[in-house]
Order: sequence, then structure tokens, then C-alpha cells
Amino acid sequence: MAIDRKNVEDIVRAVGGKENIEVATHCVTRLRFSLYDESKVDSAALDRNELVKGQFSTQGQFQIVIGPGTVDTVYDEMIKITGGSRASKDEVKSAAARKQNPLQRAIKTLADIFIPILPAIVTAGLLLGINNILTGPGIFFDEQSLVQVYPAWSDIASIINTIASTAFTFLPALIGWAAVTRFGGSPLLGIVLGLILVHPDLLSAYGYANASLEGTVPTWNLFGWHIEKIGYQGQVLPVLVSAYILAVIEKFLNKRVHDSIKLLVVAPVALLITGFLAFTIIGPLTFAIGNAITDGLVYIFDHFALLGGLIYGSLYSALVITGMHHTFLAVDVQLIGSEGGTFLWPMLALSNIAQGAAALAMFFLVREQKAKGLAVTSSVSAFLGVTEPAIFGVNIRYRYPFFFGLIGSGLAGMLLTLNNVRASSIGVGGIPGFLSIFPNQWGVFFVGMAIVLIVPFGATMLYGRIAGQRAKKNQPAETARAGAVNTTNELSSRSSVQASQEPVNILELAAPISGTAVPLEQVPDPAFAEKQMGEGIAIEPSDGKVYAPFDATVAHVIKSKHALILEHASGVQVLIHVGINTVSLKGNGFTSHRNIGDKVRAGELLLEFDMDAIRAAGLPVITPIIIPAGQDKVERIEEKTGPATAKQTGILTIHLKG
Repeated sequence: MAIDRKNVEDIVRAVGGKENIEVATHCVTRLRFSLYDESKVDSAALDRNELVKGQFSTQGQFQIVIGPGTVDTVYDEMIKITGGSRASKDEVKSAAARKQNPLQRAIKTLADIFIPILPAIVTAGLLLGINNILTGPGIFFDEQSLVQVYPAWSDIASIINTIASTAFTFLPALIGWAAVTRFGGSPLLGIVLGLILVHPDLLSAYGYANASLEGTVPTWNLFGWHIEKIGYQGQVLPVLVSAYILAVIEKFLNKRVHDSIKLLVVAPVALLITGFLAFTIIGPLTFAIGNAITDGLVYIFDHFALLGGLIYGSLYSALVITGMHHTFLAVDVQLIGSEGGTFLWPMLALSNIAQGAAALAMFFLVREQKAKGLAVTSSVSAFLGVTEPAIFGVNIRYRYPFFFGLIGSGLAGMLLTLNNVRASSIGVGGIPGFLSIFPNQWGVFFVGMAIVLIVPFGATMLYGRIAGQRAKKNQPAETARAGAVNTTNELSSRSSVQASQEPVNILELAAPISGTAVPLEQVPDPAFAEKQMGEGIAIEPSDGKVYAPFDATVAHVIKSKHALILEHASGVQVLIHVGINTVSLKGNGFTSHRNIGDKVRAGELLLEFDMDAIRAAGLPVITPIIIPAGQDKVERIEEKTGPATAKQTGILTIHLKG
């Protein structure tokens, strides 16, 4: 595709010139920069550039959305202009990470460890919620549980509890896998390390307190050095530190041991050294530190319940903006393991709802249809526990909804902590979050839910209407009249254009993947969610196969096989992008069945992907289907959300200019 070199030069100039570019790469849709100084970026100049579809900064990277196909040419031209060398996405990420301060790097590390295991924890939380319903007294019958009234259900509840509690019982194994992977070691050794720390021969950490009081804690005698023989169930710090040590030792040995004997030396020596250190030094020390942190939090919330609830409840959404909320996953897990429940997660669940309620109010206040659609879809997402679309897409943009959300969740936080409301598990946020709450505390939790629904929604509506009326009063009459004339002329112009157009042709797209079709606003990536790339739809896949949505030519297949572009005979192009940031997998988990230039028929298999592998890497599998912006033949697009079956027609309807 031919491009104007001047536009590329303007992009380089707008990001501060070639001397401000540390490294740069690109993916299927955007340029990715690590800049020395982002304050030098001229956002207005980028907005004026006809090549640029959008721009944003995230995790130390500055990204410019160009669009599929074009971005390759723009990147090639940029390299010629700057004289720089080509870089990989990992190199840009590494350069961006170096700009983060130690706290930011620590938070990112915790996020990288805990996000991949979150699906297992969420599943466990949901199942424990079902078990709570079956075994909680007073839910269906006075002072009795369902299994007490109907004993036949007791064994079913027992099986559910066994399945649900497994993730928490063997949590060190999950953390060991994720942590050692993050630190550059062998994931399998991480799993084994975690299992070592909860071996059944050890005294369970849950029984340590009673055994300590009774003086029955078993010990190892290492030449007169008595080491307590305890496990680390429900503990986070022991396995995190041990995993780091294991990865360091493994990498050290891998560099120095000959390949012929690595199997006999590296893993046994690494596990043996780490295991001894874990039981003799790391475990006891971090166990004490973890319990001290837990005791400190419990003390604060026991003695200053209102203040603790106000601060954490009102500031949790602010932590989401900074990314610091990921650190509290570890704290929640520690509290569940040490105290049997966490008082932080209930406030998180209500904070989700508060931001959703504020975003929903904006649906009734804004007039622009795109903003209305984003408000309603992002509020639903927040009500189900995912707040980023509501916070970044709506509430921060207008500011006051965000702050009213903070006020509502702060008030609810005080109510929860005053009544010591706790969750038996984590992972279920938003309205379904009640499943994680101990059933005897549901009443208070539902009162808190009412607060976060009513206060942010009502305050946002009231303030928005007052601000709107004030703006109208302050608007000069002549400006209003001019606006009315301009609007009338614009509508007249549009009507005459539409009247003069010939009937449009229609291109129906079949669903390329089975799953649930959702609006683009629910995609956790601003380039797609804000439709900087173009219009379209997204699918939460239930199956890892992508089929051709119409008869087409394969115009482009990304080297990492996670995305491709199809071209219809009319010239219209469609981008199918499996997952978000899946370029980082470098093709692992993807199998492409078609190459550039291949002719395909509707319904033919294009590629396959491993959903478990994508989720294990901590990446979303949601798949955008985009009609890239700037295609002259496209007049408008209609989306159909809801359940989607592969090859089912009508998921997207493209109206073509006649």
C-alpha cells in the first residue's frame, strides 16, 4: 500500500523526533514505541495526521493505531527515516519496563504472577459460592441449611466443596508455576516446588496455631538444629520467594552444566537446594512476615473499621487506574489462608458495582450514540466484575461519575467493615460477588449493594442535569441560534445526500467463531474498544477454530498467526484478531491453515488456537472482528450480539455504497 512519506515524517516528528525513540516495533494494528520522554509527544499533531487512527500510552509504551496492512508499510518507512534498527515486541516491553520505578515493577511482577492463575481462583470461588448456598443455615429455612433439611444433597455439597477447595488447598503449586515462569525458570519445577510446600507429611498451616498452643508441632532435627515440620497452605510469600530462588539457581546451572548431564543435575540440585532453604530459612521468615502483615491489617480493620472501610472502599477504583489493585490479590489470598476469609474482597465487589452505576447514569445524560452505547455496555461489564471499560471508557472521561462512584463505594465500605462482612473466596466480583460472601452476611452485603447502586447513579444524574442546565444558561443566545442553524443545514445536507444515493448492496458476514458476540466496547484494549481501528464486533469464543465468514482472498496473515485479513470480491477487508496482545505468544498455540493469496470459501477452516494456552499466558481470548476504517465502499455496519455459532450468518451486516 502506497503511503505519503511526509505523513510518516510527521509521526516521527510528533513523537519527539528520532532522538526521542529508544526502540520501536509494530503489531498487526499499531506502532509501539518506548520513548525516552513521553512529554515531548505532540498529541494534536498526531490527531491531525491522516495515517493515525488513535493513540494512547500504557505500561510504559506509547502506541499509535495505524490499521492492519498499512502499519507494516508505515513501520518500514519509519525505519528508513530514523535509521533505527528493527525491534521485537519483547524488546519494546523490556525497554518500557526499565522506565518504571521499583514499585511499578513490583506491581507488574505480582500482576504477571497472579493474573494467569485467576481463572482457577474464580472457578473455585463460584463453586464455593454454590456450596455456601447448599450448606449455609437460614437461607431457605430458619436456622437450618438446605443439606440439613434434605440430607440427600449433603454428599453432592461435599463433592462440590472438594472440587472448589482444591485450587486453594494447592494454591502454592499454582503460584509456584506462575512465579517460576515469570522469573524465567521451568514451570514444571515451579509446580513441584509448590507441592513440596504442602506435602501431606507436613503439619498443615491451618492446624499450626492449635498445635503450637498444645506443644505438638513436629520438627526435623538437623544435627541439633530443630526445624518445624509445617506446610504452607494458604500462604503466598513463602512460595513467591522460594520460586524466585529456584529460578535463579536453575538458570545459573543451565548456563554451566553440560547438555549431556543437565537432566541429572539441574532439576535435582535446584529443587534440593531450594527445598532446604524453603524449610529452614525462607519459609519460617516469610511465614512470620506474612502473618505480621495479616495481623496488622486485621488490627486496623478491627479497631478502625469505619476509617479502613472508607479508605479502601473509596480508593479501590483509583488503584485500578494505577494498576496497584493487583497487589491486593496476594493480600486477599493470604487473609483467606490465615483468617478463613477476607474483608477486602467484599469492598472490591461493591466498588465494581459503584463504577457501573455511575457509567449507567451517563447513558441517560450523554446524547452522542457512540457514547451511549459505551456507557450501557461498560456498565453491564462492571456489574459483572470487570470495571476497566467503565472507568477508562466513560467515568474518567467525564470525571464526575468516577468521583461519585468513589463516594458510593466508600460509604458501602464503611458499612461492610463495621459489620465485619467477609468473603470465603475471591474471583467473583460485581453483582455475582454475593456468592463469595458468607451466607449469614448476605443481608448487610445487599444493603451495601443498594448503596452503590443508588448513590453513584443518583448523584451522577443530579449533577449531570444541573451542569447541563447551567451550561445552557451560560450559552449566548446567538451561539445557540447559530448552532441550531448549523444543525438544520447539516441535517438537510445529510437528507439530500441520502436521497440522492442509489440502493446499497449488502454483505452478510457469518460468525467466524462459536461463542458469544459482544460489542467492541467490551474488548480490554482501547484501540479496539474506542473503535480507533474501525467498526465491528467481538466474540468471546467457546471453541478454538476460526472459519471464513464469506468467500474471500486471504490478504494478510500475521507472522505470529494470531490474526489475518480477508478481502471480499467487492474490495472490503475484514480483520480477525484472536485474543488481545497474543502477538507476544509468537505463534505458540496457533495453527494456520491458509496462506496469503489463498482463495477461501465461506465456512472453510482458517486457523485454530489453543484457548487454554492463551489464558495460561494471562491474555484475554476475546476476538475482535473489525471492518478497518477508511474503506470507501463501506456505508454503514450493523452488529448482532448474543450467542453465536460458527458459520451462522448475520453477525455483521455491511451496507456497501452502490
